[in-house]
Amino acid sequence: MEHQAELDASGLLCPEPVMMLHVEMRKLGAKEILKVTATDPSTTRDIPKFCNFLGHTLLEQLQEGECYYYWIEKKDS
Repeated sequence: MEHQAELDASGLLCPEPVMMLHVEMRKLGAKEILKVTATDPSTTRDIPKFCNFLGHTLLEQLQEGECYYYWIEKKDS
């Protein structure tokens, strides 16, 4: 999926991936997409909750082996 920015949170454990995600989302413009790569299984719970709470759209969530991928669209301003 096409994206405007990327966050590699591989090797980081909760709460670091979500803290970094919060910082990266602030840098994006409305409707831009961030691809997140993570290895912490807790992101499967934390990232959807983050999106729901802040109003961003989780476009896709994918697991390949030990890696988790997320495509998040920033909400309209």
